[in-house]
Amino acid sequence: MLKNKKILLAITGSIAAYKTAVLVRLLVKEGAQVKVLMTTNAKEFISPLTLSTLSKHPVLSEFTNSKDGQWNNHVDLALWADLLVIAPASANTLAKMALGVCDNLVLATYLSAKCKVMLAPAMDLDMYQHPSTKKNLEALKSYGNLVLSAGFGELASGLTGEGRMAEPEEIVAEIKKFFTTNLPLAGKKVLITAGPTYEAIDAVRFIGNHSSGKMGMALAEQMAAMGAQVHLVMGPSSLKSNNLGITRIDVVSADDMWQACRNLFKSCDIAVLSAAVADFKPSKTATNKIKKSSGFSTIELEHTTDILESLGKLKKKQQILVGFALETDNEIEHAKAKIKNKNLDFIVLNSLNDKGAGFKSDTNKITLIDKHNKITKFELKSKQEVAIDIVQKVIEIVR
Repeated sequence: MLKNKKILLAITGSIAAYKTAVLVRLLVKEGAQVKVLMTTNAKEFISPLTLSTLSKHPVLSEFTNSKDGQWNNHVDLALWADLLVIAPASANTLAKMALGVCDNLVLATYLSAKCKVMLAPAMDLDMYQHPSTKKNLEALKSYGNLVLSAGFGELASGLTGEGRMAEPEEIVAEIKKFFTTNLPLAGKKVLITAGPTYEAIDAVRFIGNHSSGKMGMALAEQMAAMGAQVHLVMGPSSLKSNNLGITRIDVVSADDMWQACRNLFKSCDIAVLSAAVADFKPSKTATNKIKKSSGFSTIELEHTTDILESLGKLKKKQQILVGFALETDNEIEHAKAKIKNKNLDFIVLNSLNDKGAGFKSDTNKITLIDKHNKITKFELKSKQEVAIDIVQKVIEIVR
């Protein structure tokens, strides 16, 4: 869910700074890129070396590097981040932020930030309840900052009450919530099929194709990046994904894929069927390996279930159904016919006549045709870039 998200963590002078080692570790484990800023006082509570080791980036606390005079550009840092998290945010730092004071790298970066800023206050009970602190927090909220509530519990002073910094796990949950609720496909359940299917001839041999599943995997990653909950029904493939927004269901045959899709489709909002499903399967499958000496020379075939057409018949008005068409001649006409016959919102057309498109390659060249016969052609791109184009079309329909 946080894969490749750029999170800038600013740490200020509070005993709660010791918790940031766990926070950085959790964010990195979720796949986020993390850079750490510290005020001078923060370094009294936790070592920059610890945070640098965990984040895999140098920790910055001064405007310039005293050894070589290099400028730590607060503007570039602010532009780099998808989210600036200030945790712990001390009473002193909150007061300076509310007034626009800019006397350290953390505050200069805050004032330069174009991204959202999330604050996790941490201080003693009386400080947290003081009218000036409450006024500062309200001012910071009015500026558009996200302010997390301080927790209730035992404080460093020995008092018990509000003022504890939110626990690292709670902050990570809030960060996930921020990214998912502000994405265009947040809350959407998406079904994607990918890869080939293998139709068994005997215990050893099968009918299959050269699909790698790369296009479907790229689509699943992009859908998840846009906030969707993705169910990826994948035929035999060596591709892997660690994206927590993707639930993978491995299948082998067209029948397996159809059963998985039928079970998932009724509760999904969007379905994109990019798998290269076999059109035929052997009428009979031998239990053992067929020997040459048996004189075996022909295989009787029968049609597999047309998954896309079958889902088109089950499709509800509010659902979006997208198909793929791999053609070699009369591409546009054949693709348009599939849109109508299979009740699609749009179709992704590939042509084997286009160099660099097709199975196993890392690139693809597509044409999108919607049910209103709007045709959009794209140049040859990486499959990750193609996935962005396809998902953007889905987002346009959702909106």
